[in-house]
Amino acid sequence: MAYKQYILTCGGTGCESSGGGELYTELVKEVNAAGLSNDVQVVKTGCFGFCEMGPIVKVLPEETFYVKVKASDAKEIVQENIVKGRPVKRLLYDVNQGDDEAKMEEIGFYQKQVRVVLRNCGIINPESLEEYVAREGYAALEKVLFEMTPEDVLEELKESGLRGRGGAGFPTWRKWLFTRGVESDQKYIICNADEGDPGAYMDRSVLEGDPHSIIEAMMIAGHTVGASQGIVYIRAEYPLAIERLEKAICDAKDAGLLGDNILGSEFSFNIELRLGAGAFVCGEETALIASVEGKRGMPTPRPPFPAVKGLWGKPTVINNVETNANIPVIILRGGKWFSKIGTETSKGTKVFALTGKIKNSGLVEVPMGTTLREIVYDIGGGIPNGKAFKGVQTGGPSGGVIPAAYLDTPIDYEGLQKLGSIMGSGGMIVMDEDDCIVDVVKFYLEFTVDESCGKCSPCRIGGRSLFNILDRITKGQASLDDIPKIKAICTAMSKASLCGLGQTAPNPVWSIMRHFEDELMAHIVDKTCPAGKCKSLIQYRIDAEKCIGCGACARKCPVNCISGEKRKPHIIDQDKCIKCGMCMETCKFDAVLHS
Repeated sequence: MAYKQYILTCGGTGCESSGGGELYTELVKEVNAAGLSNDVQVVKTGCFGFCEMGPIVKVLPEETFYVKVKASDAKEIVQENIVKGRPVKRLLYDVNQGDDEAKMEEIGFYQKQVRVVLRNCGIINPESLEEYVAREGYAALEKVLFEMTPEDVLEELKESGLRGRGGAGFPTWRKWLFTRGVESDQKYIICNADEGDPGAYMDRSVLEGDPHSIIEAMMIAGHTVGASQGIVYIRAEYPLAIERLEKAICDAKDAGLLGDNILGSEFSFNIELRLGAGAFVCGEETALIASVEGKRGMPTPRPPFPAVKGLWGKPTVINNVETNANIPVIILRGGKWFSKIGTETSKGTKVFALTGKIKNSGLVEVPMGTTLREIVYDIGGGIPNGKAFKGVQTGGPSGGVIPAAYLDTPIDYEGLQKLGSIMGSGGMIVMDEDDCIVDVVKFYLEFTVDESCGKCSPCRIGGRSLFNILDRITKGQASLDDIPKIKAICTAMSKASLCGLGQTAPNPVWSIMRHFEDELMAHIVDKTCPAGKCKSLIQYRIDAEKCIGCGACARKCPVNCISGEKRKPHIIDQDKCIKCGMCMETCKFDAVLHS
């Protein structure tokens, strides 16, 4: 049935948790009530990316773009936009600034983005095989089965320059080549959907919004290297992604796109899911394999690499979700097309989860080589509340904090490494002047200490020792003698740890020593926290000239440590103060200061 209009609603986890499910139900109800069910189709899609403004609704063919829509808005959208042809202006993006006619591609958040990985998210119903096929879905598989040899596929990937998006950036074609070159009665294709970085949700969104693209990519990999079995290793805390992936697998099997003799060819391939318990170390390939085999997720020394000896001792290709999402596009459009996007050494696009102190948080897909300034200011809209940009954490717990001096650095694998950070899976957390870098790094180190499997002593003992020193720094108990200790531990962990978790855990520590030495020294030498975050190093006081004696701070103080007569300057009893900061938040006259 051909419809005259379509109402697209975001069905990602973020919008679902903000009432997206109720919104979809109400839109369907209102369309039916208006007698328009034969002319208007309501479609629940994947994530639009602009999570800050969700739930999002898009009306086609007009491309009217509504933000922060509630279920109670459904009736007005149907009656005004659909029935009368008039947009609901109060729901349009940025209407207060006169941008009330903005289409999706005209909004600053999207203008510098190039959506290759996210090409179908926010466009198709992820639970519909037909809609995926209508967007050239499984056309790449058909081309691989009937028009290309495995060597052709490898050559196309080589020309594309695609590198693994899971963190290390290893050339994808080379990994496939290694597995193809090994003689074995059984080979495996594993999709790593164990997304563990704090703040990262790129892979989850792709699985929720475009699950068939991952299935298709795994089948192409299987045909190329000679594997007949695929496994998606996904953390159990992604229920919506699991649900949609399971449905996609079932639908593909029913359509003859999975199973024996696919599309009448001699190629057979099956996919099953394995749920992980959410251990960060299981993002490491050998630990992931151990987990799939039913063992505790702990890494093993390499070589042998999984490409040669992996799951159950058989050759295994492991690619993460984002890497896989690129494969069908490269096959259809060609490696030469893909290689024109990005930089000399880093081709294609990269999806970042932009979060933290940023106006427009969400999923951002940009060509490699885009600068941090473009991402933070042009796409992210800059820092809220007029605060100054302080730094951005890339690469999650294994990355580093990049300061404002490098905002114009093009983002690619090598560029980030030169700054002491890594690409990682794509988490990007922005910090402003109120964030204490030492405290932030201590948080990441605590995360890696908790997530360490404990198998090797450099990671197990080094991580805990490093955390203890940072903890003492934030409490004003450290001395300059701790600096060489920090360097020695970081070096030992980087060189001697068994896997990437331990080897990269010191990266955030290295970054503060390299880029934020003044702030680090302020904690160690001056016993102060410039950002006012480390409780042991700050002291609240009241400026007698600004205080009007209104008593608001005293009434809010949870420990009654503020006293003074009405309309006269108040004082804080430092012995009783627990440094919660409520007095500073309450004062309307900026009379409460910290030092």
